[in-house]
Amino acid sequence: MASTANRSSAHVVVYAALAGNLAIAATKFIAFALTGSSAMLTEAIHSSVDTGNQGLLLLGLARARKKPSASHPFGYGMEVYFWSFVVALMIFALGGAFSIYEGIIKIRSPEAIDRPWINFVVLGLAAVFEGGSFLVALREFKTLRGDAPFFAAIRRSKDPSIFAVLLEDGAALAGLAIAALGVAGAVLGLPWADGAASVAIGVLLVVVAVFLANETRSLLTGEAASPRIVAQVRQVLEADPRIDSVAEVLSMHLGPQEILLGVTLDFQDHLTAADIEAASDHFADLIQGVDRRITRVFVRSGRAREAYARRLARQ
Repeated sequence: MASTANRSSAHVVVYAALAGNLAIAATKFIAFALTGSSAMLTEAIHSSVDTGNQGLLLLGLARARKKPSASHPFGYGMEVYFWSFVVALMIFALGGAFSIYEGIIKIRSPEAIDRPWINFVVLGLAAVFEGGSFLVALREFKTLRGDAPFFAAIRRSKDPSIFAVLLEDGAALAGLAIAALGVAGAVLGLPWADGAASVAIGVLLVVVAVFLANETRSLLTGEAASPRIVAQVRQVLEADPRIDSVAEVLSMHLGPQEILLGVTLDFQDHLTAADIEAASDHFADLIQGVDRRITRVFVRSGRAREAYARRLARQ
């Protein structure tokens, strides 16, 4: 059964980021129109892309809640992974690549920044809004992280709707600092600094996009449940006297809160067909009790696995 609490947490994180980025993007575009700062235009586009990304994540979360159908018997949980991958592509193409392109143009043909104090005011306000969104995402992430190191926890996380926002907001805060340095450099007589800041922001976004794309790619291609869950399932099954040995425990995430799990068991030889059928039903309940995200359980005998292997060998 899916965790309603975790789904609500994901929505809170995304809505907070959406509201913050929408307000920040509008403010930055106004500042760019008044000052002509390349770094400010880059930041405005960055916030606009982030706003669109939150909309895509919300779309993924909404579609993931659709009930299973004949065409998708295991449900639509992987929609979250797909739209998170699209978000990574958006950050790369519309955020990173465009920022680098805009920055190179400004380095080659630098322009004076008009009324730079406006940029600093806007960057300060953006840092406040972005920081608030980042703290919301960080708080929710900490509840899932446990004692694991930061990047290890991201790699272990199966919910990109939370860590995508966390990475976006973190990159946004770093980008604001870089933009402020670029504007300050231009004011101090280094006209190329504004364009250089834009290039640096673009490189930062490309790095974040590649990291996020790699994490969601792993989830899209059938990432297993955590080793802890697999080990607990194996431990529960091996403790049952009706099982001679646990041949294999296979798992795959169908979504952030849905795990498909299949086990191959060598039953005791004295068990009848009725005994094995009753045991299989009992084992399914035991396995789902290990973690409430386990929504589908398939049990087969070791002999069935051997027969399947023989059929494959004959093909």
